[in-house]
Amino acid sequence: MVLRKTPRLASWNKSTDPDQVRLREYLEDTAQLVAPHLTSGRPWALLLEVGLPTGRDLVDMADLDNYAFPLATRLRNEDLVAVWCTKRHADTSRVLIAPAGESAAPGATYTVRTTVSASTAAYKAQVRSAVVDAGAIPAGAVQLQLSFVVGPQRNWLTLWKPTIDALDPLLGRTREDRDWHPQDGRITDLGLHVVVDPSLGHDVLVSIAAAPAATGTEDPA
Repeated sequence: MVLRKTPRLASWNKSTDPDQVRLREYLEDTAQLVAPHLTSGRPWALLLEVGLPTGRDLVDMADLDNYAFPLATRLRNEDLVAVWCTKRHADTSRVLIAPAGESAAPGATYTVRTTVSASTAAYKAQVRSAVVDAGAIPAGAVQLQLSFVVGPQRNWLTLWKPTIDALDPLLGRTREDRDWHPQDGRITDLGLHVVVDPSLGHDVLVSIAAAPAATGTEDPA
């Protein structure tokens, strides 16, 4: 479905701020658009394709997790198990709701079990430990998938940002002297997945797969 309002990035400004007002309007309109396609009782996936103006640098800012988070939060129920978000040059943006199915894992993955609160630097340090010896991805667009295995009480959406913040060994840093500020604007294809396992308690099992993205970023239409 073609979105009727322009996708908006997550905003932490006060509720009366124009960015917050536009974000709420976009979320409510999109929720109405997809409502007939939402079901309960079976796993489902959300895809958001963000269209950006021709000439806009696709690997600079416009972080995909900040596009995906507010929409996934607005639409989420217990059956949402996968969120995909992409950015490309296009005049329109699109959204898709579809049944989720299993597929083969990417070829190379890094996995770590975290044991501390995701709101702490220690969580990021544990995630970084999984990729610290991995080679940096060459300059340009990146495709990234993150898979989370969590306990039933965990809001897995809140794990996205701190996990991505820890991936500077793969993505590079915005500044050499700044921790937890990777070049995540490079991510043009983002996949996020969850499985619930009560035996994990408060721990989180994170699997990371990253590689150069395909060069075809133009809207095929």
